[in-house]
Amino acid sequence: MCADDKCLMAFEFLEKFGSKPGLERITKLLKLWGNPQNKMKVVLVSGTNGKGSTTAFLSSILAENSFRTGSFYSPHLLRFNERMKIDGAEISDSEVEKLEEEVKKWVDEGNIITYFEAVTACAYRYFAEHGVEYAIMEVGMGGRLDAVNPAQEEIAIVTSIGLEHTKWLGSQVSQIAYEKAGIMKKGLAITGAGIGLETIRSEARKKGMNLLVLGEDFEGNLREKNLDGSVFDYSNEIQLNGLEISMLGDFQVRNASLAVCAADNLDCSEKAIREGLKKAKIRGRMEILGTEPVVVADVAHNPAGVKALVDSLPVFGEKKIVCVFSCMRDKEYGEMLKVLGEKVNAFVVVKPEGKERAEEPEVLLEKAKEYAEAYTSAGIKDGIEFAKEMAGPDGMVLITGSIYMMEEVYEAFPEK
Repeated sequence: MCADDKCLMAFEFLEKFGSKPGLERITKLLKLWGNPQNKMKVVLVSGTNGKGSTTAFLSSILAENSFRTGSFYSPHLLRFNERMKIDGAEISDSEVEKLEEEVKKWVDEGNIITYFEAVTACAYRYFAEHGVEYAIMEVGMGGRLDAVNPAQEEIAIVTSIGLEHTKWLGSQVSQIAYEKAGIMKKGLAITGAGIGLETIRSEARKKGMNLLVLGEDFEGNLREKNLDGSVFDYSNEIQLNGLEISMLGDFQVRNASLAVCAADNLDCSEKAIREGLKKAKIRGRMEILGTEPVVVADVAHNPAGVKALVDSLPVFGEKKIVCVFSCMRDKEYGEMLKVLGEKVNAFVVVKPEGKERAEEPEVLLEKAKEYAEAYTSAGIKDGIEFAKEMAGPDGMVLITGSIYMMEEVYEAFPEK
């Protein structure tokens, strides 16, 4: 049930079922509910990095084009309600409670379903019940066996490919690309992937799908950037110059270009594209939380994401950077620290409260010391304060490494 107004404990009773890839359980529940995923047009978004931002850009454009638009995100940062939005508005606590009761009743009858499967099924049902025309669905993990995939998509977007979730998806790039390309079943496919592209091409050919590739079939070229966002030019059959986005990071131009390509193929107007891009927001992506020193939070949690983050830091100018870092133990934190170590002056390693998957600070400390001065802290809030003192008013505190630390990070900056 929802705890006060945050729905923090929603669907917690399902965590006992763990994570089990497969579509049998969710397909059964969706069928019981009349297959709500078939009552709207669906865009599926998979990839190693950029899924959430691409979902946000495309959702904003479609809403500006007067389509009733549902957006599904995974995971949430602060509130469970962030996972399901219609035209940018989060699902209400009462709606979450109603859906949770429906799932609990079904489980009490002897059925098994995982947390993510249930939440995804509820998103499809919620969107269908509220007359959504387009549902933009962010994949949780992989794609082929991900819970969003029972839908017959209008467009499949594969943002990027990199090594992640190797326990589930395989240890080779080609294996991961195959799993993520598994959302490509019948409609148009769009990708920004460079690594793994041949596998994506192969899957598109097998299924007789038209595949549009960023850098080949359409372009997104950065023109200028500052602390208010970026300006870029988009081109394929159409030319859209001077498109503006408010989210920071060179990588956001790639994500925005994927969204523009999809929106163009869904016959959105130029006005909707321009306005939607500018209004699109998602938290935890090079988000500025404070000044003097500048405090930036980013949910990068794999080497490719961290590399993209580091490459975008010059927009802040030359500063002493102190990185507050935490990471789950099943992630490649050694490589992430190495990439960060090329740019940051010092690390403060921390562990999110109550997160058993998180690596111990003492372990992270030994690895971080290989690349920069490093310290531990008793907690995230204390770690941020320590990092601010080290950085000084003219420096920067960079908070990254795991999405699971963000709740405590935001508690340290309540004005945001």
